[in-house]
Amino acid sequence: MHDIIQLLPDSVANQIAAGEVVQRPASAVKELIENAIDAGSDKIQLLVKDAGKSLIQVIDNGCGMSLTDARMCFERHATSKIRKAEDLFAIRTMGFRGEAMASIAAIAQVELRTRRYEDELGTCISIEGSEVISQEPVSCAPGTSISIKNLFYNIPARRNFLKGNSVEMRHIIDEFQRVALAHPNVFFSLHHDGNEVFHLPPGSLKQRLIHLFGNNYNQRLVPVEEDTSIIQVRGYIGKPEFAKKTRGEQFFFINNRFIKDPYLNHAVLTAYEDILPDDSYPLYVLFIEIDPAKIDINVHPTKTEIKYQDEKSIYAIIRSAVKRSLGKYNIAPSLDFNQETGFNNMISPKAHEDIVPPQVSFNPDFNPFKTEAGTEREIPFLRSGGHQVQQVSKNWGSLYEIASSGATQEQYPLHDEKEPGKNALPKPIEKNIFQLHNRFLISQIKSGFMLIDQQAAHERILYERFLHQLESKQGASQQSLFPQTVTLSASDYELVKDLLADIRALGFMIREFGKNTLVVEGIPADISSNVNEVEILEHLIEGFKNNHALLKFNKRDSLARSLARNSAIKAGTCLEQEEMNNLIDELFACSMPNVSLSGKPVVLTYTIEELLLKFDK
Repeated sequence: MHDIIQLLPDSVANQIAAGEVVQRPASAVKELIENAIDAGSDKIQLLVKDAGKSLIQVIDNGCGMSLTDARMCFERHATSKIRKAEDLFAIRTMGFRGEAMASIAAIAQVELRTRRYEDELGTCISIEGSEVISQEPVSCAPGTSISIKNLFYNIPARRNFLKGNSVEMRHIIDEFQRVALAHPNVFFSLHHDGNEVFHLPPGSLKQRLIHLFGNNYNQRLVPVEEDTSIIQVRGYIGKPEFAKKTRGEQFFFINNRFIKDPYLNHAVLTAYEDILPDDSYPLYVLFIEIDPAKIDINVHPTKTEIKYQDEKSIYAIIRSAVKRSLGKYNIAPSLDFNQETGFNNMISPKAHEDIVPPQVSFNPDFNPFKTEAGTEREIPFLRSGGHQVQQVSKNWGSLYEIASSGATQEQYPLHDEKEPGKNALPKPIEKNIFQLHNRFLISQIKSGFMLIDQQAAHERILYERFLHQLESKQGASQQSLFPQTVTLSASDYELVKDLLADIRALGFMIREFGKNTLVVEGIPADISSNVNEVEILEHLIEGFKNNHALLKFNKRDSLARSLARNSAIKAGTCLEQEEMNNLIDELFACSMPNVSLSGKPVVLTYTIEELLLKFDK
């Protein structure tokens, strides 16, 4: 029997490795920018076309590479970051595996231009599918420029799994923001299809946050700083009133390396537990400095997971640091027993002799019902049923006698007795619908009664209505008197551009207005007119990201759910009788009236027998 185990060719091995290292264009962007940081660059430019599918180019002014290094960097396990195994526990650089460039070269067409500052000429290398096509000297600026063209061109199955341009671009923006946050002293710029998305000059961490997320973040940030013998923590957290429904703006950095750690995230959320709703997530950007010997970053190919020697102590330090900052800057609620809250502080006392009573004059003979001719006119009275009752105003002063004597309507009828039925008040029809604690509706049925959750019912009604509008693209709009502008983050702006057609189908009158800015000229007619257009759009985006992240709903379903939940009447809203009737009628006209958007019941039915059992009858 012949041997069956054989050594794979380097090109195949590189493609296998690329499956872990380069999952999408954003993965290549991350590796290239981190290499530029390790090269000592203070100016990094990122150019992208077709969300990275056609071109990813990173230009830096770092140290550059020699002819030999330029060729060697595309070999597997070739790196300048470590020399021996012990160096893995003293890593301060972003990269160290030596797999990224080899993996990228195996699945794309790569061109490298690099020159050291002391060299007169640089080197240009072209590689396709791990094969070197050309290598020649070239005149170029000091530093390195790497162009990645046609990513996954030789793996069509992998390329077909890529999402749309807007989705892939959002992932690229996320990776770009993480590196830019970790190095605020470095200039960064990002261009997509010829349009400048980011222009980030060097500055402080707070300035970098404002440049990335908008000027309105200047009032949302609370500084955090804590020095201990185990770790040093610095950064910013967000004020509770600006918390969002999604986890988007939450960043942990260990030694300037972005990581994902649910354990440390729980430490931050625990510090907010008394001042934040359960379904809201605060902003935080926290940098942790720790001895590299006490952590292990060689856990996952993407290097976003880390193991710690003493994670419980780190948890406690982060939690206390966040809680201390919330208290230090008066964000957490406090009790001040010396503060007077009575109305006495609002009134300035005066001496008794300084108080002057107001002078009131009146005409005792004035009769408001008297005409110019001297006769009294008949005054129509409106009753709650909308019927107009004519009552002669003769002896109108006797109305006060009637009120004080406690007389009944039978003694003093308000309709004309001579013509029965004419202008008579209709007998009220008994409505078997009541509101309980401004939260539930109770309706009598033949076998007992129904208990309806009014918020869940309205969410179900709006959800099915919005879903129909998205399918028919006929959402009604109500135009705003004054259009409102809303500025979004770059990532959210890319998301809205992808959803713009569906958002308009819901009834929003919205258009693009400059860089990362939209103008809202109208909102869906099913939404209350006294809502803020900017807030409803922001909540729509946050709710969509939250629903879409669950991977259970498609794009239109997520939009309909988000808008329904943000537009529905809330628990605690007092409803009129007509509103309660309409709500129940519309609920039972739905295709699934008994199930809420979260899968819980909307209507509960109680029978007479169940009530009698409660009373032991």
